[in-house]
Amino acid sequence: MEIDHSLPESLGGRTEEPNLWLAGSLCNDHKGDRVAAIDPITGEVSRLFNPSTQTWTEHFLGSAERDLVVGRTSTGRATVVTLNLNRPSLVRSRRAWVKVGWHPPED
Repeated sequence: MEIDHSLPESLGGRTEEPNLWLAGSLCNDHKGDRVAAIDPITGEVSRLFNPSTQTWTEHFLGSAERDLVVGRTSTGRATVVTLNLNRPSLVRSRRAWVKVGWHPPED
């Protein structure tokens, strides 16, 4: 895990607690300095999920096995695609997290 800026410094974000959250390094690499992305269903630009101000269950749900993340909203779908949240290594990890009760996140 590493500390990420919800609003990147390059876009004027500050290094202050309300703008910081923990992210996995690969998700953070995929996010880069983006705060928005294209919703693959609507084709519209949507803000990416902000864990500091939004709730997980509003924007995401899990597959029946709870190992895949499915976007429920434009924000959720854009985030799933942008952060590549269903890449094989993360799905394998998520299966283990489900077994020990670490996933899905509690709001």
